[in-house]
Amino acid sequence: MARQSYPKCAPDFHDKYGNVVLASGTTFCIAIWTYIVTQVEIEWNLSPVGRVTPKEWRGQ
Repeated sequence: MARQSYPKCAPDFHDKYGNVVLASGTTFCIAIWTYIVTQVEIEWNLSPVGRVTPKEWRGQ
């Protein structure tokens, strides 16, 4: 408890760069996902309507 009673002398890494690292990581993530969604030819298959066809039933 005695160690926590005085303020920090110097800011640590997280105090100095925490928000910068968070903002740059968020920007990077958004940029990559924007590229993936807009440029890569992915067929997302969001709706199965018109794509799913029933298999022919074979009775015994």
